[in-house]
Amino acid sequence: MSRNAIERGERRREKRVESLDSGSTESTHASTLAGEELVLRYSGTEEPVVDGESLVVPSGEVTALVGPNGSGKSTLLKGLANQLSPDSGSVLLDGRDVQSLGTKELARELGLLSQENVSPESIGVEELVHHGRYPHRGFFEGVSEEDECAVRDALSLAGVAHLRDREVSSLSGGQRQLVWIAMVLAQDTDVLLLDEPTTFLDLHHQLEVMEIVRTLRKEREVTVVLVLHDVEQAARYADHLIALRDGTIHARGPPEEVVTEELLAEVFRVEATVEQDAEGPRVTPHGPLHEG
Repeated sequence: MSRNAIERGERRREKRVESLDSGSTESTHASTLAGEELVLRYSGTEEPVVDGESLVVPSGEVTALVGPNGSGKSTLLKGLANQLSPDSGSVLLDGRDVQSLGTKELARELGLLSQENVSPESIGVEELVHHGRYPHRGFFEGVSEEDECAVRDALSLAGVAHLRDREVSSLSGGQRQLVWIAMVLAQDTDVLLLDEPTTFLDLHHQLEVMEIVRTLRKEREVTVVLVLHDVEQAARYADHLIALRDGTIHARGPPEEVVTEELLAEVFRVEATVEQDAEGPRVTPHGPLHEG
Protein backbone atom coordinates (compact mmCIF):
# COMPACT_ATOMS: atom_id res chain seq x y z
CA MET A 1 0.00 0.00 0.00
CA SER A 2 1.38 3.45 -0.94
CA ARG A 3 2.34 6.22 1.49
CA ASN A 4 -0.66 8.25 0.32
CA ALA A 5 -3.10 5.46 1.15
CA ILE A 6 -1.45 4.96 4.54
CA GLU A 7 -1.72 8.69 5.29
CA ARG A 8 -5.43 8.67 4.41
CA GLY A 9 -5.97 5.71 6.71
CA GLU A 10 -4.10 7.53 9.48
CA ARG A 11 -6.30 10.59 9.03
CA ARG A 12 -9.41 8.40 9.41
CA ARG A 13 -7.99 6.82 12.58
CA GLU A 14 -7.03 10.25 13.98
CA LYS A 15 -10.59 11.46 13.51
CA ARG A 16 -11.90 8.45 15.44
CA VAL A 17 -9.37 9.03 18.25
CA GLU A 18 -10.42 12.69 18.42
CA SER A 19 -14.04 11.55 18.66
CA LEU A 20 -13.23 9.26 21.56
CA ASP A 21 -11.11 11.88 23.33
CA SER A 22 -13.95 14.39 23.09
CA GLY A 23 -16.38 11.92 24.63
CA SER A 24 -18.41 11.65 21.42
CA THR A 25 -20.84 8.75 21.17
CA GLU A 26 -20.40 8.50 17.38
CA SER A 27 -19.30 5.23 15.82
CA THR A 28 -15.57 4.62 15.98
CA HIS A 29 -15.65 3.11 12.50
CA ALA A 30 -16.00 4.66 9.05
CA SER A 31 -18.92 6.76 7.88
CA THR A 32 -22.41 5.57 8.77
CA LEU A 33 -25.16 5.05 6.19
CA ALA A 34 -28.81 4.37 6.96
CA GLY A 35 -32.18 4.31 5.26
CA GLU A 36 -35.33 5.17 7.19
CA GLU A 37 -38.75 3.94 6.04
CA LEU A 38 -37.76 4.18 2.37
CA VAL A 39 -40.41 4.08 -0.33
CA LEU A 40 -38.75 3.79 -3.74
CA ARG A 41 -40.42 3.61 -7.13
CA TYR A 42 -39.52 4.38 -10.74
CA SER A 43 -41.19 7.04 -12.83
CA GLY A 44 -44.32 5.74 -14.54
CA THR A 45 -44.89 2.86 -12.12
CA GLU A 46 -47.76 2.79 -9.64
CA GLU A 47 -46.47 0.32 -7.08
CA PRO A 48 -43.22 0.99 -5.20
CA VAL A 49 -40.35 -1.44 -5.64
CA VAL A 50 -39.27 -0.90 -2.03
CA ASP A 51 -42.09 0.00 0.33
CA GLY A 52 -41.20 1.39 3.76
CA GLU A 53 -37.98 -0.49 4.51
CA SER A 54 -35.36 0.69 7.00
CA LEU A 55 -31.76 -0.42 7.38
CA VAL A 56 -28.51 0.58 9.03
CA VAL A 57 -25.34 -0.32 7.17
CA PRO A 58 -22.62 -1.50 9.59
CA SER A 59 -19.82 1.05 9.29
CA GLY A 60 -16.37 -0.11 8.25
CA GLU A 61 -17.76 -3.47 7.09
CA VAL A 62 -18.92 -5.14 3.88
CA THR A 63 -22.68 -5.51 3.44
CA ALA A 64 -24.08 -7.58 0.57
CA LEU A 65 -27.62 -7.19 -0.76
CA VAL A 66 -28.83 -10.57 -2.03
CA GLY A 67 -32.07 -11.88 -3.46
CA PRO A 68 -33.65 -13.14 -6.69
CA ASN A 69 -34.07 -11.02 -9.82
CA GLY A 70 -36.59 -8.24 -9.28
CA SER A 71 -36.30 -8.34 -5.50
CA GLY A 72 -35.32 -4.67 -5.20
CA LYS A 73 -31.58 -5.00 -4.56
CA SER A 74 -30.38 -2.51 -7.16
CA THR A 75 -33.32 -0.19 -6.46
CA LEU A 76 -32.39 -0.07 -2.77
CA LEU A 77 -28.76 0.62 -3.67
CA LYS A 78 -29.78 3.48 -5.97
CA GLY A 79 -31.87 4.92 -3.18
CA LEU A 80 -28.92 4.78 -0.78
CA ALA A 81 -26.73 6.48 -3.42
CA ASN A 82 -29.26 9.28 -4.02
CA GLN A 83 -29.64 8.14 -7.62
CA LEU A 84 -33.34 7.51 -6.98
CA SER A 85 -35.24 9.96 -4.81
CA PRO A 86 -37.57 8.29 -2.31
CA ASP A 87 -41.29 9.01 -2.38
CA SER A 88 -40.98 9.11 1.40
CA GLY A 89 -38.39 8.28 4.00
CA SER A 90 -34.78 9.40 4.01
CA VAL A 91 -31.20 8.27 3.54
CA LEU A 92 -28.74 9.51 6.16
CA LEU A 93 -24.98 9.70 5.71
CA ASP A 94 -23.31 10.44 9.03
CA GLY A 95 -26.68 11.69 10.23
CA ARG A 96 -27.23 14.08 7.30
CA ASP A 97 -29.94 13.61 4.70
CA VAL A 98 -28.16 12.91 1.41
CA GLN A 99 -30.68 15.08 -0.42
CA SER A 100 -29.42 18.07 1.52
CA LEU A 101 -25.88 17.56 0.17
CA GLY A 102 -24.56 19.06 -3.05
CA THR A 103 -23.47 16.72 -5.85
CA LYS A 104 -19.75 17.22 -5.25
CA GLU A 105 -20.08 17.16 -1.49
CA LEU A 106 -21.86 13.81 -1.63
CA ALA A 107 -19.35 12.45 -4.15
CA ARG A 108 -16.50 13.25 -1.75
CA GLU A 109 -18.15 11.03 0.86
CA LEU A 110 -19.88 8.30 -1.16
CA GLY A 111 -18.78 6.52 -4.33
CA LEU A 112 -21.06 4.52 -6.62
CA LEU A 113 -20.26 2.01 -9.34
CA SER A 114 -23.47 1.42 -11.29
CA GLN A 115 -24.24 -1.20 -13.92
CA GLU A 116 -24.55 1.40 -16.68
CA ASN A 117 -20.94 2.35 -17.42
CA VAL A 118 -20.24 3.98 -20.79
CA SER A 119 -17.03 5.75 -21.80
CA PRO A 120 -15.82 7.41 -25.02
CA GLU A 121 -14.27 4.92 -27.40
CA SER A 122 -10.84 6.56 -27.41
CA ILE A 123 -10.44 7.34 -23.71
CA GLY A 124 -7.37 5.94 -22.01
CA VAL A 125 -7.36 3.94 -18.78
CA GLU A 126 -5.48 6.54 -16.73
CA GLU A 127 -7.64 9.37 -18.09
CA LEU A 128 -10.82 7.51 -17.12
CA VAL A 129 -9.54 6.87 -13.60
CA HIS A 130 -8.71 10.58 -13.28
CA HIS A 131 -12.44 11.28 -13.73
CA GLY A 132 -12.88 9.85 -10.24
CA ARG A 133 -11.10 12.91 -8.86
CA TYR A 134 -13.70 15.45 -10.08
CA PRO A 135 -15.32 15.94 -6.61
CA HIS A 136 -11.98 17.09 -5.20
CA ARG A 137 -11.24 19.80 -7.79
CA GLY A 138 -12.62 23.25 -8.41
CA PHE A 139 -13.92 24.16 -11.86
CA PHE A 140 -10.68 25.85 -12.95
CA GLU A 141 -8.24 23.76 -10.92
CA GLY A 142 -5.71 21.51 -12.57
CA VAL A 143 -4.53 18.07 -11.48
CA SER A 144 -2.76 18.19 -8.11
CA GLU A 145 -0.13 15.88 -6.65
CA GLU A 146 -2.84 14.50 -4.36
CA ASP A 147 -4.91 13.65 -7.44
CA GLU A 148 -1.95 11.90 -9.04
CA CYS A 149 -1.29 9.90 -5.86
CA ALA A 150 -4.94 8.89 -5.55
CA VAL A 151 -5.01 7.72 -9.17
CA ARG A 152 -1.80 5.71 -8.73
CA ASP A 153 -3.22 4.11 -5.58
CA ALA A 154 -6.49 3.26 -7.33
CA LEU A 155 -4.77 1.72 -10.36
CA SER A 156 -2.54 -0.33 -8.07
CA LEU A 157 -5.34 -1.53 -5.77
CA ALA A 158 -7.50 -2.52 -8.75
CA GLY A 159 -4.55 -4.38 -10.28
CA VAL A 160 -4.63 -2.43 -13.55
CA ALA A 161 -1.53 -0.22 -13.25
CA HIS A 162 0.03 -2.15 -16.15
CA LEU A 163 -2.92 -1.10 -18.34
CA ARG A 164 -2.68 2.62 -17.63
CA ASP A 165 -1.58 3.51 -21.20
CA ARG A 166 -4.17 1.33 -22.95
CA GLU A 167 -7.46 2.53 -24.39
CA VAL A 168 -10.46 1.29 -22.41
CA SER A 169 -12.11 0.03 -25.61
CA SER A 170 -9.19 -2.37 -26.19
CA LEU A 171 -9.64 -4.20 -22.89
CA SER A 172 -11.52 -7.38 -22.07
CA GLY A 173 -14.78 -7.16 -20.15
CA GLY A 174 -13.10 -8.17 -16.91
CA GLN A 175 -10.29 -5.65 -17.36
CA ARG A 176 -12.77 -2.86 -18.12
CA GLN A 177 -14.71 -3.62 -14.94
CA LEU A 178 -11.51 -3.37 -12.89
CA VAL A 179 -10.74 -0.01 -14.52
CA TRP A 180 -14.21 1.29 -13.63
CA ILE A 181 -13.61 0.11 -10.07
CA ALA A 182 -10.28 1.97 -10.10
CA MET A 183 -12.14 5.13 -11.14
CA VAL A 184 -14.53 4.96 -8.19
CA LEU A 185 -11.64 4.08 -5.86
CA ALA A 186 -9.89 7.28 -6.98
CA GLN A 187 -12.77 9.23 -5.40
CA ASP A 188 -11.25 8.15 -2.08
CA THR A 189 -14.58 7.97 -0.25
CA ASP A 190 -15.37 6.42 3.12
CA VAL A 191 -18.49 4.74 1.68
CA LEU A 192 -18.52 2.71 -1.55
CA LEU A 193 -21.60 1.25 -3.25
CA LEU A 194 -21.16 -1.39 -5.98
CA ASP A 195 -24.09 -2.56 -8.11
CA GLU A 196 -23.48 -6.14 -9.28
CA PRO A 197 -19.72 -5.63 -9.77
CA THR A 198 -19.09 -9.31 -10.65
CA THR A 199 -21.95 -9.89 -13.11
CA PHE A 200 -20.80 -11.26 -16.50
CA LEU A 201 -17.23 -11.68 -15.26
CA ASP A 202 -15.30 -14.94 -15.41
CA LEU A 203 -14.35 -16.55 -12.12
CA HIS A 204 -10.84 -15.09 -12.11
CA HIS A 205 -12.07 -11.51 -12.44
CA GLN A 206 -14.90 -12.13 -9.96
CA LEU A 207 -12.35 -13.16 -7.36
CA GLU A 208 -10.16 -10.16 -8.19
CA VAL A 209 -13.11 -7.83 -7.56
CA MET A 210 -13.94 -9.52 -4.28
CA GLU A 211 -10.30 -9.35 -3.15
CA ILE A 212 -10.41 -5.58 -3.74
CA VAL A 213 -13.52 -5.40 -1.56
CA ARG A 214 -11.80 -7.42 1.16
CA THR A 215 -8.75 -5.10 1.05
CA LEU A 216 -10.94 -2.00 1.36
CA ARG A 217 -12.43 -3.36 4.56
CA LYS A 218 -9.24 -4.71 6.14
CA GLU A 219 -6.73 -2.02 5.24
CA ARG A 220 -8.77 1.13 4.58
CA GLU A 221 -11.84 0.67 6.77
CA VAL A 222 -14.20 1.66 3.98
CA THR A 223 -17.91 0.96 4.41
CA VAL A 224 -18.90 -1.16 1.38
CA VAL A 225 -22.38 -2.08 0.17
CA LEU A 226 -22.65 -4.28 -2.89
CA VAL A 227 -25.32 -6.15 -4.81
CA LEU A 228 -24.44 -9.77 -5.55
CA HIS A 229 -26.29 -12.62 -7.26
CA ASP A 230 -24.09 -15.41 -5.89
CA VAL A 231 -25.31 -15.91 -2.32
CA GLU A 232 -22.41 -18.21 -1.40
CA GLN A 233 -19.87 -15.67 -2.69
CA ALA A 234 -21.68 -12.97 -0.74
CA ALA A 235 -21.56 -15.10 2.40
CA ARG A 236 -17.83 -15.69 2.09
CA TYR A 237 -16.76 -12.09 1.50
CA ALA A 238 -19.37 -10.00 3.35
CA ASP A 239 -19.63 -9.33 7.07
CA HIS A 240 -23.35 -8.60 6.86
CA LEU A 241 -26.10 -9.84 4.52
CA ILE A 242 -29.45 -8.30 3.70
CA ALA A 243 -31.77 -10.69 1.85
CA LEU A 244 -34.65 -9.19 -0.13
CA ARG A 245 -37.67 -10.62 -1.87
CA ASP A 246 -40.42 -8.57 -3.58
CA GLY A 247 -38.97 -5.34 -2.24
CA THR A 248 -39.07 -6.49 1.38
CA ILE A 249 -36.12 -7.21 3.65
CA HIS A 250 -36.64 -10.86 4.56
CA ALA A 251 -33.55 -11.34 6.72
CA ARG A 252 -30.43 -9.47 7.82
CA GLY A 253 -27.38 -10.28 9.89
CA PRO A 254 -24.12 -12.26 9.78
CA PRO A 255 -23.87 -14.72 6.85
CA GLU A 256 -23.93 -17.79 9.09
CA GLU A 257 -27.28 -16.66 10.49
CA VAL A 258 -28.86 -15.47 7.25
CA VAL A 259 -27.87 -18.21 4.80
CA THR A 260 -30.03 -21.13 5.85
CA GLU A 261 -31.87 -23.84 3.97
CA GLU A 262 -35.15 -22.21 5.01
CA LEU A 263 -34.11 -18.81 3.62
CA LEU A 264 -32.96 -20.31 0.32
CA ALA A 265 -36.34 -21.98 -0.02
CA GLU A 266 -38.41 -18.94 0.99
CA VAL A 267 -36.43 -16.18 -0.74
CA PHE A 268 -34.70 -17.87 -3.66
CA ARG A 269 -37.21 -20.73 -4.19
CA VAL A 270 -34.33 -23.20 -4.22
CA GLU A 271 -33.96 -26.52 -2.41
CA ALA A 272 -30.42 -26.66 -1.07
CA THR A 273 -28.18 -27.97 1.68
CA VAL A 274 -26.20 -25.47 3.76
CA GLU A 275 -23.08 -26.51 5.64
CA GLN A 276 -20.83 -24.29 7.71
CA ASP A 277 -17.06 -24.38 7.24
CA ALA A 278 -14.14 -22.14 8.19
CA GLU A 279 -14.84 -19.71 5.34
CA GLY A 280 -18.58 -19.45 5.93
CA PRO A 281 -21.75 -21.12 4.68
CA ARG A 282 -21.32 -23.58 1.81
CA VAL A 283 -24.42 -23.95 -0.36
CA THR A 284 -25.19 -27.07 -2.39
CA PRO A 285 -28.28 -26.46 -4.55
CA HIS A 286 -30.44 -29.47 -5.43
CA GLY A 287 -33.12 -27.93 -7.60
CA PRO A 288 -35.78 -25.23 -8.01
CA LEU A 289 -38.91 -25.20 -5.91
CA HIS A 290 -42.20 -24.77 -7.79
CA GLU A 291 -45.42 -23.12 -6.71
CA GLY A 292 -48.22 -25.40 -5.61
